[in-house]
Amino acid sequence: MSEKKSENSVFRILDAAINRASEGLRVVEDYLRMDLSDAHLAGTLKHLRHDLTAATKGVDPQQRMAARDSVGDVGRTIETSAEYQRKTVANGPVAQSVVQPNLARAQQALRTIEEFSKTLDPNIAKQVEQLRYRVYTVEKAILTTMVSLKHLGDARLYVLIDALSGGGNDEADPFSQLRQMVKTLVDAKVDVIQLRDKSLTDRHLVAAGRVIADATKLSDTRFIMNDRVDLAMASNADGVHLGQDELDIADARRIMGAARLIGISTHSIEQAREAVLAGANYIGIGPVFPSQTKSFDSHVGLELVSAVAKEIQLPAFAIGGINLDNVRDICEAGQSRVAVQNAVIEAKDPGQVAEEFLKLLAQQD
Repeated sequence: MSEKKSENSVFRILDAAINRASEGLRVVEDYLRMDLSDAHLAGTLKHLRHDLTAATKGVDPQQRMAARDSVGDVGRTIETSAEYQRKTVANGPVAQSVVQPNLARAQQALRTIEEFSKTLDPNIAKQVEQLRYRVYTVEKAILTTMVSLKHLGDARLYVLIDALSGGGNDEADPFSQLRQMVKTLVDAKVDVIQLRDKSLTDRHLVAAGRVIADATKLSDTRFIMNDRVDLAMASNADGVHLGQDELDIADARRIMGAARLIGISTHSIEQAREAVLAGANYIGIGPVFPSQTKSFDSHVGLELVSAVAKEIQLPAFAIGGINLDNVRDICEAGQSRVAVQNAVIEAKDPGQVAEEFLKLLAQQD
């Protein structure tokens, strides 16, 4: 093969790969925009496409066009039976059946660009390598969002409880009040119960957690342990909720595996965006209002609730001082999921109050 023909082939390969990467990213971006309606992830894909254009501008466009041979490309005659099939899956008519193949297409094309651009300009290869890793990150965020919507898409009410749940100790059964409270919440169709109790030893928290796990295992109610990944695993919780100062999501995932849920508290739109890309299954937004349970120097207010609703589709629960009097404000800000504590567990009839919350939140759908 002559040197000139070889050079022409490099430009032909790069042209095809650049087009293929851009097309794959655009297909996924369109899904995120017009099906999932996730402005954050769609914007991330848009930036990736634009950055790809910028990174490959050093590949001479005239030589790209001169080398293009779409008519004579032997690839046009190579087909597989799966190439023209897209199976429908849960969580939408396209979802993973379109998203995953097109992300793979983009990743493979980026690798081709990276390798062949080394023969022209190593700086192009370095930039494209970083883009490839960014696509891996956003793939994880997209697929985690899909999985999370499958598990928590219909979740509306998240109730935090302590080990005693407002009741006194019974020497024969120290968690009798807890067991009764969990039963009440499960019967009321509460979606998530979190055990949060800073007063107990680890041993007692695990014991309390096992009570909740046992009481929820045959129901649709999820059990989440606050803060502690180790205690969540020991008590067989469905997941863990982390604060900004606790174990990060990546480390928690390494310990807990793929099946369990990981939530994280967020106090700004930046933290919410980071949580999505880090692979959280849901986020807490708050504190929205002053709370009797925890004291904070400041409150995020309804502005953050609204900001998250406008750009993030990962399940998000507004938290902090929410009660039956102000839950409509949360709904008007665009969120239909809330996390509460005293408003439910301190009520005379926790089950009835939980049902009232669920009725109000359902009106937002």
